Amino acid sequence: MDLLYACRGGRGLGTAALLRRSHPFDKELQVAGLVHEIGTLLCPGDRAFRADYAAATAVRSLLGERVALLLVLARNTGSGPTGATQEIREAAATLSQARDAAAAAGLDAGVLEDWQPVLELVAAGAYRPVRHARPARPPNGDDPLGSPRGSIAGIP
Repeated sequence: MDLLYACRGGRGLGTAALLRRSHPFDKELQVAGLVHEIGTLLCPGDRAFRADYAAATAVRSLLGERVALLLVLARNTGSGPTGATQEIREAAATLSQARDAAAAAGLDAGVLEDWQPVLELVAAGAYRPVRHARPARPPNGDDPLGSPRGSIAGIP
């Protein structure tokens, strides 16, 4: 949130507001629109391509791989990581168009605090704890204590 407050003069709010209207169910796309300018704070005066990678690296663990890919591909639709699906490339193009439209529109996009629940929702979806699987229980015939009483060996 601190980085987003520092970007207040930027187009993040306007981009996110346009994406909320055009893609109301794609929260990750909206959040990518909101945070797409933090790379310019992380790499001031640097080339846009490098700033996009810095932004993607900064948000990947918190907001997920899809948001990070959208940030990298939005400005660089022809290049970027290989293996991105067609859906990701189309969403990145949509993000790029919304970013350009927000710069031209100058619309009132609300306040940053309105976006905190959406950020928390996307962050909760990006966090997937590693679950350690328990070993499968052996079939009854392989039970180290032997077959249950009253059964014939090998037939449960």
